[in-house]
Amino acid sequence: MGSQVRRCPRYPFYASAEILEVETQTRMATRTSELSRYGCYLDMLNPLPFGTALKIQILYNKQTFGSAGRVIYSQPNMGMGVAFGDMETPQEQTLEKWLSHLRGS
Repeated sequence: MGSQVRRCPRYPFYASAEILEVETQTRMATRTSELSRYGCYLDMLNPLPFGTALKIQILYNKQTFGSAGRVIYSQPNMGMGVAFGDMETPQEQTLEKWLSHLRGS
């Protein structure tokens, strides 16, 4: 069995999300189930294929986080892992605030 090494921990995180598939400009509503510093997992019955470029917005406790992203793995009838791209400082601060809360700090 191969081992999976992550850059940072993932935390259970349930929030509303909206994605915009960049190429077709298709919007989809979904929700997160995990969050990390570098990405999230989105629950979706029809996830996008590996490598798809997208923009993501996550709404949690009346705060919004937005970032460019890319699908890094896709599981049919379950969801997909999204890696965040470069983000503006205010977006990074919002993400860090959420993660700090999840860590219990």
